[in-house]
Amino acid sequence: MNLGTFIDPTALAIVGGGTIASAILRTPASDLVRAVAALATLPRRRFSAQPLLQQIGALGRIARRHGAMSLDRSVIADKDVAAAIADIVDGHPPEDVAARLQHLRRARIERHCAAADAWAGMAEAAPAMGMVGTLIGLVAMFVQMTDPQAIGGAMAVALLATLYGALLGNLVALPIASRLRAAARTEAFERARIEAPLVALAEREQPRPVTFSPMPAENAAA
Repeated sequence: MNLGTFIDPTALAIVGGGTIASAILRTPASDLVRAVAALATLPRRRFSAQPLLQQIGALGRIARRHGAMSLDRSVIADKDVAAAIADIVDGHPPEDVAARLQHLRRARIERHCAAADAWAGMAEAAPAMGMVGTLIGLVAMFVQMTDPQAIGGAMAVALLATLYGALLGNLVALPIASRLRAAARTEAFERARIEAPLVALAEREQPRPVTFSPMPAENAAA
């Protein structure tokens, strides 16, 4: 079988260009850039909070020995943990640390969902663009009924556009969207695990108010 038979630049341009144009029109530019950048995360292993939990445990031991201020010199790659530790060093109450972590987790989920939605939108648009290509090919075929060679080219555009739309939507865009959503669910669940130990660390390192005992009456009289 000659694979070159299944390659038609016109059909590719209609389906690919139409799908990209649809994504640009329906998706904010920032989400579209994030959707393309998310492709680099597909080969990676699913997110696990275990290394972060171990680091939080080590930070807790450092704070117990040298005080919370010593954590300010720690190198923390994860942005959520770094933000929580910064709040702990600054003396924020545990409620603020928990609120910060929950906000960061929700914002991360929204970004991941936006990237997955962009690919899901392309999965919806690709078959529709395939049908558009089919209609364009059929119109071209009916217009040139007197030219047998032109009829063959127009028919190829009509059929291959449908094929490209189905393949692009169901074998490329939709699997990418599904994998991104699965990765987002896993990361959201795993990141929820780091909240409790960080809040516990914030409670332990919370600055305690200094109380002064009243002066004994006999000393006051003297």
